Amino acid sequence: MSKLVTIYSISFILLFLSSVVSAQYRFSTGTYPYPSELYQELDTQIDVFLQNKLINKISKNRNYRRLLKQKRMAVGLVDLRDPENIKYATVNGNHMMYSASLPKIAVLLSALECVKSNILEYDEALKKDMRLMIAKSNNAATTRVIERMGLDKIAQVLQSDDYNFYDINYGGGLWVGKKYAKADVRKPDPLFGISHGATVHQVCRFYTMLAYGKLVSSVYNEEMQKYLVRPEINHKFVKTLKRLDSNLLLYRKSGSWRNFHSDSVLIDGKNGRRYILVALIEDPGGSKICRDLIKVAESVLGIGKKPAPLIIDKEKPIMREAKP
Repeated sequence: MSKLVTIYSISFILLFLSSVVSAQYRFSTGTYPYPSELYQELDTQIDVFLQNKLINKISKNRNYRRLLKQKRMAVGLVDLRDPENIKYATVNGNHMMYSASLPKIAVLLSALECVKSNILEYDEALKKDMRLMIAKSNNAATTRVIERMGLDKIAQVLQSDDYNFYDINYGGGLWVGKKYAKADVRKPDPLFGISHGATVHQVCRFYTMLAYGKLVSSVYNEEMQKYLVRPEINHKFVKTLKRLDSNLLLYRKSGSWRNFHSDSVLIDGKNGRRYILVALIEDPGGSKICRDLIKVAESVLGIGKKPAPLIIDKEKPIMREAKP
């Protein structure tokens, strides 16, 4: 009898440990990160065909065409389906715009760089604030994280040789020059005086580095994925993507303030849904534009397109594709 009890006890313990491991592993069951040695800088991966398709597809909409011309809209798209040969396309990619809460990804990166360097303690308060900052875009939590390291440290990380997420020679980039609180000291970006800004190019680079495990370290890159995955605000990109496939893993950060709307996402899913999409828009209808851009991007990538039907010529029994 005692042996039987022992066997049941061991089985229960193993089952419990298995569930714990499963819970801890749930953030790591996706495709990313790809092997870091396969990482490619986006500047070297601009695809002319993808670029032309993106421009032509967006330009079919008269409002989008107007916004692009006025530089009130910028879009970046990275095709990640082939880890050894990613493809990149962008419109107004190096044009810096006010981006509201999207640059909170820079606060997350800087905080984990400080943790790695033992400048910050990786305590429960910091972990809770960083999740609130990203998943719910909580301004008070973001301000607390910024206060623990300072704006100068964030600027140092963004301009470091490891990242160059803000480059004065290439239109600026990611920048956080103010706490997310009223009436506070500003450290605006050197080029345009923006407190919370971004270019789609640098945001695309951020997510590409995340997808290849190149942020901070392999351990902290995984931590970043945990904070960015499963966003808790269901609007813009997320609203459309969830309708298309509720099982997608989404690493995402967005932002909105008055007429400024921004969104960014790294997608991990089936049926070809492995790509990055970033949009910065200055327009009252920016939120709807973001929702609609998912379908634009997937059309450009050929996702969801049905193959052409096959026709059998009875006189010549050779199967061929029907002309579109």
